[in-house]
Amino acid sequence: MRTAVFSARPYDRRSLTEANERAGSPHQIDFLDSPGMSGATGPRLTPRTASLAADHAAICAFTNDDLGRQTLAALADLGCRSIVLRCAGFNNLDLDAARELDFRIGRVPAYSPHAVAEHTIGLLLAVNRKIHRAHARVREQNFSLEGLLGTDLYNKTAVVVGAGAIGSVLARILVGFGCRVLAVDPVESDELKSLGVEYRELREALPEATIACLTCPLNEQTHHLINAETISLMPRGSFLINTARGAVIDTPALIRALKEERFAGVALDVYEEEESLFFEDRSLSPLLDDVFARLLTFPNVLITSHQAFFTREALDAIASTTIENLSAIERDGAPPKANTVPGL
Repeated sequence: MRTAVFSARPYDRRSLTEANERAGSPHQIDFLDSPGMSGATGPRLTPRTASLAADHAAICAFTNDDLGRQTLAALADLGCRSIVLRCAGFNNLDLDAARELDFRIGRVPAYSPHAVAEHTIGLLLAVNRKIHRAHARVREQNFSLEGLLGTDLYNKTAVVVGAGAIGSVLARILVGFGCRVLAVDPVESDELKSLGVEYRELREALPEATIACLTCPLNEQTHHLINAETISLMPRGSFLINTARGAVIDTPALIRALKEERFAGVALDVYEEEESLFFEDRSLSPLLDDVFARLLTFPNVLITSHQAFFTREALDAIASTTIENLSAIERDGAPPKANTVPGL
């Protein structure tokens, strides 16, 4: 199947090419360049760039591509009604439009939960023990420990919001640190409960949280789940770590809480308006996002650019599943059941 790949970075090109070759090269994978340009980074999918998919039976999209109604309509006009998402989340997809226009869509529901869970722990350790600040100091030959005081994780209460594949791995790691772990999830796991994990409702769990880790999907129920009200439930001096989706947090409410010094530390791998920032080198450009710029001013905020998924194992799994989805859509008219988008 001839497939146009949007938002392709060099690592996407390598992993998808290798996965297609391992499968016997059943598909023609075309990595798009921006109009009038040639380079390693392909254009984002938007209503305007959808025309680049002309003469392709399928497109391959990523988390920050626009899969709204206008884009889907433009793709449908081109005769392209197959989409493979090389990610688990689908909050950027208009489900109603996808159903109406009869799109066949596959995703990668599980690639490496360990990658995201381990990055979550890395963020927690770094922001707690000020590792990023210590690194910068030592490079300037400043060996003072003043301002670098952290806290033991042992015997602290950690709340995991979203205890699916990623959250379950994270909960097990936190149990290994000696934390008391509270999980917030509609589906309870007997395995986690056997490890001592307790299930709570969000508003019941947050008042006990020394640490709150967000690993839930973004949907109508979780949009701005962490807002002024829920932040007020958390103990002063707690830690907030988000490796879910940016819009799970109401960013202006978070900034107000940071100004009030409510948090000991906040670590974010995602940001609500990240599509205009992340995955590109913008080091020579002015930062035009005033909200993001304000976040960067807080010394107890650590931000990474949506890299929690970024391990060799995860990239290989994402690419292999993407090729499998293309083959199943071409052969059966639909991706494997496990890789479908709920609601379609």
